[in-house]
Amino acid sequence: QVQLVESGGGLVQAGGSLRLSCAASGSIFSIVTMCWYRQAPGKQRELVARISSGGITNYADSVKGRFTISRDNAKNTVYLQMNSLKPEDTAVYYCNGMSPRSWGQGTQVTVSS
Repeated sequence: QVQLVESGGGLVQAGGSLRLSCAASGSIFSIVTMCWYRQAPGKQRELVARISSGGITNYADSVKGRFTISRDNAKNTVYLQMNSLKPEDTAVYYCNGMSPRSWGQGTQVTVSS
């Protein structure tokens, strides 16, 4: 029903920045909460940030103050601006709704020290 395609990952030095994008298809995009998740090697997938249809945001404590989630409903796209990146931010990043039933490919973020 809904397809999500993440992009924007890459290799960056500690302290650097990246902006991830999530392009979504589906008519309900504009009325649902969207989230960014990440999964580091050997760890469980965790919720990083979320944004409601009305623009209310929430962040994991580990990224608060460094990451910013935003959305452009006209473009069916969710963004994650990541600043002051740390090696511990290294993970595959995924976008999805609040109750994912499936996952896309994600985009790899690697932060070197």
